[in-house]
Amino acid sequence: MTSQRNILIIALLFVSFLIWQAWQKDHAPKPPKANQTAGQMVSEDGSDNSNLGKIITIKSDVLSLSINTYGGDIYGAALLGYNQTLHSNTPFQLLTNHPDFIYIAESGLIGADGPDSTRRGQHRPVYSVTNTDFVMPEGSDELRVPLTYVVDGKTFTKEYVLHRGKYAVDVNYIIDNKTSANLEVAMYGQLKQSIDLPQDATSEGGSGLGLSSYRGGAYSSDNDNYTKYSFSDMVKKNLNVDTNVGWVAMLQHYFASAWVPAQNQPNLLYSKATDNNNIATIGFRGETVDVAPQTAQTISATLWVGPEIQQQLAETANHLDLIVDYGWLWFLSQPLFHLLKFIQGFVGNWGVSIIIITFIVRGILFPLTRAQYRSMAKMKLLQPRLQALKERYGDDRQRMSQETMALYKQEKVNPLGGCLPLIIQMPIFLALFYMLGSSVELRHAPFILWIQDLSAPDPYYILPLLMGGTMFLIQKMSPTPVADPMQQKLMMFMPLIFTVFFLWFPSGLVLYYTVSNLLTIIQQRIIYWELEKKGLHDKKKK
Repeated sequence: MTSQRNILIIALLFVSFLIWQAWQKDHAPKPPKANQTAGQMVSEDGSDNSNLGKIITIKSDVLSLSINTYGGDIYGAALLGYNQTLHSNTPFQLLTNHPDFIYIAESGLIGADGPDSTRRGQHRPVYSVTNTDFVMPEGSDELRVPLTYVVDGKTFTKEYVLHRGKYAVDVNYIIDNKTSANLEVAMYGQLKQSIDLPQDATSEGGSGLGLSSYRGGAYSSDNDNYTKYSFSDMVKKNLNVDTNVGWVAMLQHYFASAWVPAQNQPNLLYSKATDNNNIATIGFRGETVDVAPQTAQTISATLWVGPEIQQQLAETANHLDLIVDYGWLWFLSQPLFHLLKFIQGFVGNWGVSIIIITFIVRGILFPLTRAQYRSMAKMKLLQPRLQALKERYGDDRQRMSQETMALYKQEKVNPLGGCLPLIIQMPIFLALFYMLGSSVELRHAPFILWIQDLSAPDPYYILPLLMGGTMFLIQKMSPTPVADPMQQKLMMFMPLIFTVFFLWFPSGLVLYYTVSNLLTIIQQRIIYWELEKKGLHDKKKK
């Protein structure tokens, strides 16, 4: 098998991989359809009590939270630094509570004396607040908002703490026991989301084939640093994991919410979803805490609600940064992202940073590229002698194979030398593929001229057409033409097939592959010049 055929097979495998990814997105098992109105907030006793409270607003420089004083749950979260759509000037709404779709963060105190316990059919607490709008003052690094509930000599204070520039929100429960008996309480936190999106929803989905967007749950525990737990998984079987560390999360493209309980105590991670309910819930339950008479005690957890910024995620909890889903090549994608971010810190433009990292990657891989084309050139020089062997031993496959291998050994040629470097390069290209398509930093990031969002497809298809054109030039410059007519047709249509796929890829990805192709053309000219000097290229072959 010639090196050109090997490369063709690898290209076909890559195309097949993209098609398989798209098929997975469209044909993956979907949860059952809803029978319950999504926005209906129903307690365990079956009653809708959410209208017993009022909505207050807590705002920092990056977050605006809408909190219902009934239970003190977060019914809305707007990310002030991210627009809903490009140039919309409307903050991206991550958490929401609407009749056709809900996505909220709940927390409370349960146990024998917990005010949120519904074992006796009681309502959740309605907290008292001093105001309805709280804004972080200029020059302050944090905003503390207490919600208070007093009952039978017990004071429960639910305190939200927002930090400047941070998407991690501290949630503290201060239990002040003025009674003569011990209190037994345990904190829980959970995320609720409608399984089905509304028909007119514009979800932050993946762009293009192979970048299917995951929307569902995930968790981390003692035994698993990061595990996805989809809505379908929740319907099939409720999550039930005991752990001393970890977190639970709801994920979507670019954004996430996560509850991080105290990491120095036993926690139960759980989920709830049934086939007759459109609501999926994933959460944690902490250990039971005894509050002695005439004492006060604080229980805390952290809620992440925001973009998937790796550095802040890693600072919030161990392994939380793994929710930035770079696929199975994360160990390559993460360092490549850190390099890209480092470059962007100097040049100030993510598009220019992509171009620079393309130069770096192609420069590092240049020795492999040189080896690839040298091997292909040598294979071409051997074609007449291989054809002679075929004519002489064509009917004796064993002898033909022996003589062919002997020729390769004599001329010191590796028949796989043309495709092995390409195989080695493929993981790096795929790692960049996932990294550029999954990093929130590229969302709505402008490049130049008509490219105003590197996470969206090129609106005028200029970059995909340039990518296809450069791929066609690379194919024409290939040192080993294909003799088989069928392979010639496949190779001829390969740039067209890739161009069609790349029409829907994010501009950042297409920019990378276009620049990479241009560098490949330049490198090919350098390599061919070296081969001509050594008499290995066609122009020197008599």
